Amino acid sequence: MADAAAQAFKPGGHDHALCIDDAFAAAQRICDERGLRFTPLRRRVLEIVWEQHNPVGAYEILDRLRSERGRAAPPTVYRALDFLLECGLVHRIHSLNAFIGCPDPQAAHSGQFLICRGCRTVGELGDREIEGMVAGRAETLGFSVEGQTIELLGLCPSCRDDGDSRDAA
Repeated sequence: MADAAAQAFKPGGHDHALCIDDAFAAAQRICDERGLRFTPLRRRVLEIVWEQHNPVGAYEILDRLRSERGRAAPPTVYRALDFLLECGLVHRIHSLNAFIGCPDPQAAHSGQFLICRGCRTVGELGDREIEGMVAGRAETLGFSVEGQTIELLGLCPSCRDDGDSRDAA
């Protein structure tokens, strides 16, 4: 999973088409295993989420669908997002009220998200050791963790380097 964060922050990016293909294959596999339907609308919403490593809001998705299909209503988008969340295909970035694709939907995990405040790119760590440490510490306080999301705000390598070059000028 650490590779997912590295992919998100690669200089010059990478082939998002491959990310989308992988996401579609995982979605179809999960739907087949669970007897669920991977409808064209769910597929399109997943594709919009995966088009880049920047989080996308529900209303951004709605605007895209309206521009492509004419009519689309917020409940339609929210139902598709709920489905994708339940299947583990996307994560919600609470601080941004937005969604990002999950690079490892087959494995149940909590996300640790690195959010660049410069370019808004998000990388997911999905580190089980961090997850275990947080849950373990909470348990020592008598708190039973039911889910966790950690969102870290900072600068990706590109934005940090751009800032360093601006500082030097």
